[in-house]
Amino acid sequence: MSRTLVEKIWDAHVVKREESFPDILYIDTHLIHEVTSPQAFDGLRKRGIPVFRPKQTVATADHNVPTLNQHLPIKEELSRYQVDMLTKNCAEFGIELYGLGHPYQGIVHVIGPELGITLPGKTMVCGDSHTSTHGAFGAIAFGIGTSQVEQVFATQCLLQQKPKTMKIEVNGTLGKGVGAKDIILYIIAQISAAGGTGYFIEYAGTAIQALSMEARMTICNMSIEMGARGGLIAPDQTTFDYIKGREFAPKGAEWDKELAYWKTLYSDADAQFDKVLSFKAEDISPMITYGTNPGMGMGITEHIPAIKSQPESEQFSYQKALEYMGFEDDKEILGRPVDYVFIGSCTNSRIEDLREIASFVKGKQKASDVEVWIVPGSKQVEKQAIQEGLDKIFEAAGFQLREPGCSACLGMNEDKIPAGKYCVSTSNRNFEGRQGPNARTMLVSPLTAAAAAVTGKISDIRELL
Repeated sequence: MSRTLVEKIWDAHVVKREESFPDILYIDTHLIHEVTSPQAFDGLRKRGIPVFRPKQTVATADHNVPTLNQHLPIKEELSRYQVDMLTKNCAEFGIELYGLGHPYQGIVHVIGPELGITLPGKTMVCGDSHTSTHGAFGAIAFGIGTSQVEQVFATQCLLQQKPKTMKIEVNGTLGKGVGAKDIILYIIAQISAAGGTGYFIEYAGTAIQALSMEARMTICNMSIEMGARGGLIAPDQTTFDYIKGREFAPKGAEWDKELAYWKTLYSDADAQFDKVLSFKAEDISPMITYGTNPGMGMGITEHIPAIKSQPESEQFSYQKALEYMGFEDDKEILGRPVDYVFIGSCTNSRIEDLREIASFVKGKQKASDVEVWIVPGSKQVEKQAIQEGLDKIFEAAGFQLREPGCSACLGMNEDKIPAGKYCVSTSNRNFEGRQGPNARTMLVSPLTAAAAAVTGKISDIRELL
């Protein structure tokens, strides 16, 4: 019987299946951080039970950590409390913690792949919606709530309804200045922020296959922004080459055994998906969002869609979003001045992102009235950037290279965008107040962010390359 990749991995992890009930799904790897784990640990404590398989849980501190002076005590009281609680809980329950000061500390969805913890064919969960990032390796990876975090702690299993499957193909060759972030923002703009609801998405096609692993992670990361349960890409030689030799990746005979299994992880040629969508890479231009959800995106040279062009039931909320952003419909966004540029988050904070930006800004200066933050996704990314001299390029350009963390992706730490200010951001969400109360966020690719940093306004990167 022909099956999709999602079905193959899912079925291999079902512990028990009964009609009219959710599947009991075994979880290979559980990633945790300081925000969604405290209540789950408390639940275990109240019931007097241990973490069932602590060796399959990996913890790091990322959401609440400062990105300057990490050697000093955390200033914000709530942030300090949450990070301290994670340290205490991990020690009590025997879980490996990559906390502040550890060479492996970083954003949970950056450290999993770079350490070789994320592997094809695995089921992976985390109390964080962007867990879909790990699907780039051909894994079933999805975010869970705090009560489910406790479920995995206690049983290493979850009750889950098997999702519907969708295939999104992108074929062709990307144009100059267009990258993975533009691909995913384009797809979301085409199908809306709810277009993937109920589905697990497999990305395929020649344009996807041509991407590096770090670019594939960017694609899968934002699957959740179209309402999908998760997204994944079938593993191939690019995947295997990336994994080999990493800290916790299989070695020796174990590598050979795992590799043989990984090579079976693809959708059968005649597998049936519940939905199939196709896009042409040539149709995609550098993208930017103009509203308050990631589906409100457009090519950077386009005009903001007219309010009257929206379904009548959505016109009020559409107008409200434009008012929040201080934009008018049917107007260009190109040339608009910006106040902040944030390059980071689990979407775009890997070494390739930093190299791409450094290559563009070398010998250039940031605009005088723009503040630029570059926040690496992990200590390892930070170390690599310094070894390659990227920090010197950023410093010469007036960009600030900070320390690892989620930073200004979300207003949960010290890195907040002031009210009313415009931030061009490589992160994944542009909701009202996401980067700070009344902050205005425009989502873009790293190259488009770098262009805004240098020019001080929304610019078409294609004119600057």
